[in-house]
Amino acid sequence: MDAFEIRGGRPLRGETRVYGAKNAALPILAATVMAEETCVIEGVPELEDVRVMTDILRSLGARVERDGDRITVDPRAIAHTNVPSDLMKKMRSSIFLMGPLLARFGEVCVSKPGGCVIGQRPIDYHLRGMRLLGAAIEERHGFIRCLSGRLYGASITLDFPSVGATENLIMAAALADGVTVLENAAREPEIVDLANFLSRCGAEIEGAGESRIVIRGVHHLHGCVYRIIPDRIVAGTILIAAAATRGGVTVSGVRPDHLNALLGKLRDAGVRVESERDIISVECPDGYRAVDVRTAPYPGFPTDLQAPLMAMMTTAEGTSVIRENVFEARFKHVNELLRMGADITVDLRAAVVRGVPRLSGAAVECTDLRGGAALVIAGLMAEGVTRVEGLHHIDRGYQQVDVYLRDLGADIVRLRGGPSA
Repeated sequence: MDAFEIRGGRPLRGETRVYGAKNAALPILAATVMAEETCVIEGVPELEDVRVMTDILRSLGARVERDGDRITVDPRAIAHTNVPSDLMKKMRSSIFLMGPLLARFGEVCVSKPGGCVIGQRPIDYHLRGMRLLGAAIEERHGFIRCLSGRLYGASITLDFPSVGATENLIMAAALADGVTVLENAAREPEIVDLANFLSRCGAEIEGAGESRIVIRGVHHLHGCVYRIIPDRIVAGTILIAAAATRGGVTVSGVRPDHLNALLGKLRDAGVRVESERDIISVECPDGYRAVDVRTAPYPGFPTDLQAPLMAMMTTAEGTSVIRENVFEARFKHVNELLRMGADITVDLRAAVVRGVPRLSGAAVECTDLRGGAALVIAGLMAEGVTRVEGLHHIDRGYQQVDVYLRDLGADIVRLRGGPSA
């Protein structure tokens, strides 16, 4: 299997630019099936999850072409609405096709999705919302079939501000008859991006980015050209890596307002942070102190940056307490950090991280996407050589991360194939 070989101890320095957000691209690509004309999505990163989504669209009959960071989707030839189970199992985000296909074609059949194992992440919120919109749902033998002659607007209150459920229900409601009011909706920037794309196609959506979203259903959506927002999680990962290695990096093409929670924690840790327009710079030549973190739905501290920040905290001055309030199984990277000399104790959803003078290189394996990013950061911090395996997790969410890091001075190479260490 592929592995990263990292020789740590070098501070990251330089400038880089962030590409489009995976978590915005996936639901927007799914939403293209609702249009009756061609859609062009720009700024799309080259990632395994994106490839799976485009493969699914092709399997349904859509014409999909990629040219650089631009993906063109012509949905007019979609011939069926059964999403292949082998592709569903590769990526949890394929569940986003439920709402769009049901809304436009009146039926959809999907298998229960796969993806990173970081918690239960039940799809009950999705299904309950679809039922309230008028869908009949049957679950049998691991498959979910949804049928509806027509969807109708409804008042829906989510028990938890689930990002996926919010996005799926927005898409389904966009073509429903009448008005849908979605309460306790998730507020992430990627939801705003999806709503902006749908609005560009002719949808009528108000309140995206707030806890109450109102969707007035329309009968048709047209095509458009749309550029997705920059990836705040990739930007945050790079900023954390620079601070953790006692370096200094400037990231451009980013939205600083999307990273306020992280930037506040970095400042609390003693990192120098400057931001303006679409640029964020960090500088940390003299070390940093421990900070406590509680993950929370946006605008709280993002769960996707919990593992990278934990890696940084392993060599902070003092003790950090990191509480994971979004996913219950998101500390799987801890055992791998312990192999590198970290001092971490986990008690249910809380991790106590006692800073140590240094980490030591070791052979470690990614357990999930963001946990893999944490191991790469730890490798950059550590003395000696670190071998990171399980790169298929990292490749799902970071486009050529080794190339990005080498451009900033890291000593990291991708070893192709070969036996597991």
